[in-house]
This record gives sequence, structure tokens and C-alpha cells, in this order.
Amino acid sequence: MHPRKQDPAARGRSAPRAPARRRAPALLDPRSAAPARPGGAAHHAERRPAAAARAAALDVASLRRSWGLSRPLFARLSGASERSLAEWESGRKEPGEAARRRLEELQRLHAALAGVLQEGSLPQWVSAPNPGFGGLKPLEVVERAETDRLWRMIFRLESGNPV
Repeated sequence: MHPRKQDPAARGRSAPRAPARRRAPALLDPRSAAPARPGGAAHHAERRPAAAARAAALDVASLRRSWGLSRPLFARLSGASERSLAEWESGRKEPGEAARRRLEELQRLHAALAGVLQEGSLPQWVSAPNPGFGGLKPLEVVERAETDRLWRMIFRLESGNPV
């Protein structure tokens, strides 16, 4: 027999044990069918409807239309593929957690930009080189994950100090 294929007991070690079974019924309070300690299964179940409501409230197609961007440009802005956007917009699939967070940030960013830019100017502004960003287009600033630069610009414009 090959030395590496020896029986574990023959090498002085015991065989691996089967994993312990979870004893979920012991954690439940029989009167309320709720976990006996905070943070148990019911606590997590309470968070699920809120997360599902947030995901359902995110309408990717209307978000893209609100930016006034084509699918290829919005894909660049969101960091998603055009195919993923098409699936989210049609309702065939839901964005994953990371994509949903990115889309929610774009939703907040759009709302803030709507307060400082003229109506209808957002699509051109996003795609035009901007001296405030060192000649980069705001789209490129977002692609580089430097949205903090956009938020600073919005703050300065809102405070009346655009320099």
C-alpha cells in the first residue's frame, strides 16, 4: 500500500468525524415559534421583505431613461454589461446585491445632479470632457470609481462655492 493512502488510524490519527447536526428546534421558543435568542432565523427573515421591496422598487429601465443615456453608455456608467441591463430592464432577472447597490447610488446621484444641472442637460454633461475633472468626462470619473469627485462637485455647487 502506498504510504500516503494508509488508513488514518494506522498513521496515528483518528478518522474524520461526521459534521454535527444542527439542533434548530432547541433554539425555538415553543410558545411563539420565534428564535429564543436575537439574531436567529426569524431575525433574518424580517430583513428579507425589506430587501425584496428595495430590489422591486428599483426600475432599471426608468433609471436609464431618467439619465437619458443609451444602453451602451448606461452600461459603462453602471459597470454592468449591456446584456445584464437588458435582462434587468425586461424583468427576466434581478440585479445582484453589488449591482443593485451601484444602481441605487446612480439613482441618488441622478437626483442630486437634477438639482444642480439644467433639465435635459444631463446626457450631454455626462459625455462631455469637464475641466473640473481634469478633462475627464463625468462618465469616465464614474468608471474609475471616483464618484466622490462628483459628490464633492455637487456639494460645492449646492453651497454656492463652485470653485
